[in-house]
Amino acid sequence: MTSMRAEILESAARLFAAHGFRGTSLQDIASDVGCSKASLLYHFTSKDAILSELFAPVGRDLEAIQGKLAPLDGEQAAREAVAGLVELALRFRRQVKILLVDVDDLLCHPELPDVDSATESLVDALVGRAPEQECRVAGWMALVGIFLTCARGVDVSDEVLRVELTRGALRTLGRPTD
Repeated sequence: MTSMRAEILESAARLFAAHGFRGTSLQDIASDVGCSKASLLYHFTSKDAILSELFAPVGRDLEAIQGKLAPLDGEQAAREAVAGLVELALRFRRQVKILLVDVDDLLCHPELPDVDSATESLVDALVGRAPEQECRVAGWMALVGIFLTCARGVDVSDEVLRVELTRGALRTLGRPTD
């Protein structure tokens, strides 16, 4: 990846997280990087292409987590789902924040992985494949709590945050925390 391309992605991620995908123009990104809009368009054909590249690694990691969770159920599925979700949210904090800022627009955005089915799959694993809708409430609370906490940012080390997110999610799911 070229230096300019990396700078564009970094700027776009920061601006999308601060102002939303809709609230950030290509000109905003170009000005922030210090290049012309034409130069930006040489590297990326559209704002959607930038978004797609920002979320591609998230999609790959999410697929890997889903593959690991697929054969699991019960306690093992719940614990592995919590661990995978916490790591995903910590690694991709900006992307999580971008998604949360423009959730209505981005849930069905064609450039992104199928967020709706991915989150449903994660919630299913978080609740240990339990079919009861009451369990799914706790699953959604755990998922959204992890995402919101990582997107908001808390002034603690990643290790402390990892431990506390894991404990909090497991408590929310009614699972032992030891």
